[in-house]
Parts: sequence; structure tokens; C-alpha cells
Amino acid sequence: MSAVTDGVIRVFTWEEGARIEVRNLGGEIVIEANAAGLRTLADHFLTLAEEGTPDGAHLHLEEYNGLEGGSVGLVLERCDDE
Repeated sequence: MSAVTDGVIRVFTWEEGARIEVRNLGGEIVIEANAAGLRTLADHFLTLAEEGTPDGAHLHLEEYNGLEGGSVGLVLERCDDE
């Protein structure tokens, strides 16, 4: 999957067999993943952290679009404002 923000292309890769589930338990969010899913999320964060990635670059993960069924949506976003 690739995303373009301000003309910068970033490629987000998924490790084979990755399973990621996000649950909202009211007072806390739980991200549950197998080893491949954890490596996939780590790679997504590193991609957003790459030099030249603009502020506001983001990736939407949703039920059946990167996340397991029953998951709540998750947005990973770069924000360089302090």
C-alpha cells in the first residue's frame, strides 16, 4: 500500500500472516497483534518517521482494511508540532 502526501510517496508493507486487532475498552485502547502484525506496525511507524515525510502524513487502518473483523479504526499520523 502506498500513500502520497505533499508529493512524497511512502510505501507501507504488510508482512505475510500479519494479524492486527484494535479494541476500545472504554478507558483504554488495546492493540493486539501476532509477531508478523507487530513487525508490520513497527514498519508503518518507521515509514512515517522517514526523513522528508511531511507533517500530517497518515495511514488509516480499518476493519477488513488492515485490521481484523470487529476492530475499531486506527489512524497513524506524523505530527511534528510540539
